[in-house]
Amino acid sequence: MNRPNIHFLAIVLIFLCEMMFAQQDKLSDFYIIQRQYENLPENDSAALPLVERLIRKAKHENNQMQLFLGYKDARYYSRDPEIKLKYADSAISIAKLKKNDSLLSSAYLSKGVVYYFYLKKYKLALNEYLRAFEKNKSNKDPYYRNKINYHIGVLKSYIGYYDEALLDFEEAREFFEGEIQKNLHPNVMFGNQRGYLNTVHQMAVCYRKLRKFQKADSLISLGLSRTWKNPVYKQEYSYFLKEEGIRKFREKDYANAAEALRSSLPGIIDIDDFAWLTVSYFYLGRSNWKEGNTSEAIKYFNKIDSIFTKHNFVLPEVRYMYEDLINYYGDNNPAKTLYYTGQLIKVDRVLDKDFVYLSSKIHKKYDAENLLRKQEELQRKSWMKVGVYLVGFFLILIGVFYLLLRFRSRKSVIGQNSILGINLAGGTLNTSEEGAFRVRTYKRTGIGDDIVEDILHKLEEFEANMEFLDETVKIKSLAKKFGVNQNYLSEIIQEHRGANFHLYLCELRISYITQKLLTDDEYLKYSSSTLAKECGISSRTNFSKVFAQINGINFTQFVNNRKRELKGAPA
Repeated sequence: MNRPNIHFLAIVLIFLCEMMFAQQDKLSDFYIIQRQYENLPENDSAALPLVERLIRKAKHENNQMQLFLGYKDARYYSRDPEIKLKYADSAISIAKLKKNDSLLSSAYLSKGVVYYFYLKKYKLALNEYLRAFEKNKSNKDPYYRNKINYHIGVLKSYIGYYDEALLDFEEAREFFEGEIQKNLHPNVMFGNQRGYLNTVHQMAVCYRKLRKFQKADSLISLGLSRTWKNPVYKQEYSYFLKEEGIRKFREKDYANAAEALRSSLPGIIDIDDFAWLTVSYFYLGRSNWKEGNTSEAIKYFNKIDSIFTKHNFVLPEVRYMYEDLINYYGDNNPAKTLYYTGQLIKVDRVLDKDFVYLSSKIHKKYDAENLLRKQEELQRKSWMKVGVYLVGFFLILIGVFYLLLRFRSRKSVIGQNSILGINLAGGTLNTSEEGAFRVRTYKRTGIGDDIVEDILHKLEEFEANMEFLDETVKIKSLAKKFGVNQNYLSEIIQEHRGANFHLYLCELRISYITQKLLTDDEYLKYSSSTLAKECGISSRTNFSKVFAQINGINFTQFVNNRKRELKGAPA
C-alpha cells in the first residue's frame, strides 16, 4: 500500500476515535450528574438542582432519552404532588415524540402513582394505569407488567374485590421474589425489594379483610422480619407495624395494639400517606375506646375527620367511626350528632361513586383485556400441544407402517395389530361464566352461615312488614333488635343487599313510594314533603335527591309523566 493511502487511513481512524471518545464524554457527563443524586431518598428536593442541570444539558444536546429520564427523576424527587404531575406530563410528551410504547407505559404508570399515592384520586389513577396497561401490551418487560398488576390490585382491594386483588398481588409477588434472588444493580434490587414488600403488605390487608387471619399474620411476621431495623425500608416497616397493631386489637390486646400503632405513625406521616394514616388513627381510637379512654379516642377520630374534610377521601374500613360517634353523642349533643351524620352521608357518597366508577372500569378495561391475553396464551399452548400430538401421531404411524412391512416381508403374523390409547380429539377450553356482574355485589363476609341465614330471615321480615318506614330506624337499633353485632349486620347487608345500610334504607323507602305513585292515584296529589314523611326520610330535600338518584328522574317529572299517562289511558 502506498504512502498517501496509509496517511489517509490514519486520518480517518483518528477522526473516528475522536467521535467515539466525544460520544463517551457526553454519555459520561450525564452519568456523572446522575451519580451525584441517585442514592438520595424519594421526595428529597436536594436532588432537584442536579436533576434540572441534567434536563438543561439534555435539551441543549437534543438528547430525548436523557430528557425523558430527567423528567422521571424530577417527578421522583419533587415533594409537591402538583409539580410531580407536571414532570410526569413532560415525560409523557417526550415518550409520545419518540413513539415508544415502552416509555409511554412507564410514563403513564408514573403519573398514575402520583394520583394514587400522593393525591388519593383513584379514578384519575385508574385512567393512567389503564393507559399504561394498553401501551404495555407490546412490551416484553415483566417488571412494568407486574407493577401495573400491583397498582390495579390496590384499586380492587379498595372497592372490596379482595379475592381478585389477591390474584394480581400473587402474580406480582412471585415476580418480585424471583428478581430479588438475582445479582442485579443495587438500584434495580431496591426497586424489586420495595415491590416485594409492598405487595406482601397489600396481601396481608386482603387476607385480613377476608378473615383469613392465619395467612395475614404469617405475612405480617414476614414483613416485619424483612424490614426491622432497616432504615432503607422505614416506610414498609411502618405499614407492617400498622397491621401488627390491628392484629393485636383483634386479639383484644389493646395496650400493645396502641403501642404498635403509635410506632407506625412517624414513618407514615413522613411520607404523607394520609390514607393508611387514617387506618392507624382509627384503630388507635378504637383501642383507647375499648380501654375506657373515650376523650383520647375521639381525638384520633377527629383527626380522621379532618383528613376526610381536607382530601375528600376515606378508606371504607374507617367509615364505621362516624356511626360510633353518632351513637355516642345521640340526643345528648344534637349539634355533634347532626354534624357527624352529615359527614357520614358525604363519606358514603364518595365511596358509592368510587365503587361504581372503579369497578366498572376495572372489569371492562383491565379484566377483559387480561382474560383475552390469558386466553391467547392458552390457545398458543393448546396449539403447541396439538402440534406435538400430531408429530407424535405421524411418528407412530410411520413406526407402525414400518413394522407392518417387516411382518409382511417375513410372512409371519404376530398377534393382532392395532393402535392403542391414542386420543387425537384433543380437549376444549371450558370457559364457565360466573354470572352477570352486579355493580353493588360485594364479596363474602366470612361470617358463619348460621348467623347469615338468621339475619337474612329477619331482614326479609323487616322488609315485608315495612318497618323501614319508621324514620327512627338506625343500624344500631336494628342490630340490637336482631340480636347481632352491628358490624356483622352492616357486612351482611353489603353482601346480600349490595349496598351499605344507609343506601339500603333509601332504596326500600323510595321503592315503596314509587310503587304507591304507580298504583294509588291519591299519592300523585301529595307533595314531596308529605311523601318524605310517609316513607321515613327526614327532609324533603333528601327525599328529592335520593328519588332522582334511584329512579333516574326527579320527583316532579315522575309525577307529571304519570299524570299524563293516566290522562291518556282509556276510561
